[in-house]
Amino acid sequence: MKETIAKYIEEIRATRIEEFKDRAAEVEQFRIKFLGRKGVMAELFEQFKALPNEQKKDMGVALNQLKAAATAKVEEFKNFVEQAEETGESHDLTLPSDFAPRGSRHVLSVVMNEIADIFARIGFTVEESVEIEDDWHLFSALNFPHDHPARDMQDTFFVEKEEGKTEVALRTHTSSVQVRVMETHKPPIRIIAPGRVFRNEAISARAHCIFHQVEALYVDRKVTFADLKQTLLYFAKEMFGEQTQIRLRPSYFPFTEPSAEMDISCNICGGKGCNICKGTGWLEILGCGMVDPNVLDACGIDSKEFTGFALGMGVERMAMLKYQIRDLRLYFENDLRFLHQFDNII
Repeated sequence: MKETIAKYIEEIRATRIEEFKDRAAEVEQFRIKFLGRKGVMAELFEQFKALPNEQKKDMGVALNQLKAAATAKVEEFKNFVEQAEETGESHDLTLPSDFAPRGSRHVLSVVMNEIADIFARIGFTVEESVEIEDDWHLFSALNFPHDHPARDMQDTFFVEKEEGKTEVALRTHTSSVQVRVMETHKPPIRIIAPGRVFRNEAISARAHCIFHQVEALYVDRKVTFADLKQTLLYFAKEMFGEQTQIRLRPSYFPFTEPSAEMDISCNICGGKGCNICKGTGWLEILGCGMVDPNVLDACGIDSKEFTGFALGMGVERMAMLKYQIRDLRLYFENDLRFLHQFDNII
């Protein structure tokens, strides 16, 4: 028993309040442990009653030393806590801080990076450029007629639009990045252009005035539509799974000829038909085509020697399909309940 008492006295002397995280609460726990009704002292006094009379004198002295040490330590701790509260120094700045909750990437950043990684594996590099563009890079070099609806104020946010002056606008697509690359680089060109774009549209669950695109461009000798189709099939399977199928439908874009829109088999119902794919079993995800010779010539590339393909997709659309997000507005509202759903996505 004497060895037990000596051990407790050593423990009391070695205890430091700096080791406590919640000081007031842990001081009370310390008091209860040693001086409470069911604490160490109470237990030792019960054992003391059963000792032979010849041992009680020495054990009584030891017990009193233990009680005095515990009482003094509790008073020391309480005084420390009270003084810290009075001076506003209730926290020990030398202690390690608690870790703040970690942030995470936005779901659009996650999807955009995933798209970039897929194209990087087949040799595409990332190119970026300005978000405020002139008419040449935004429309004229891309074979847009002067009366094309995309030039109308209803579709485009114009920064400067005066008669006789160069029109400047917030870019409506990242195709302008492709123009700048073709003007400054010689083929072979194999790039993707991710970025934010702007269109003057009413905000709803299916549309927004701000969204993100990733466009791809490949220009070289003897590039064919078969190269485009194989690239699209590879991308679809890497993005949505090996079971994904694609189909191409004829379409029209000023800067590609021939042009197509690409659908993938619905990854929700497996192509059987559901409310997401409106019963068709297919979901539209991007537009594509062979670069129009007029665009190549406008950018200083000989269309008789080189050919190329281009494709473009909306990142919001890809995220909606991949994670079943039904409202575009959620991407921009900074609602933590929405954002925390993607904390574990790498």
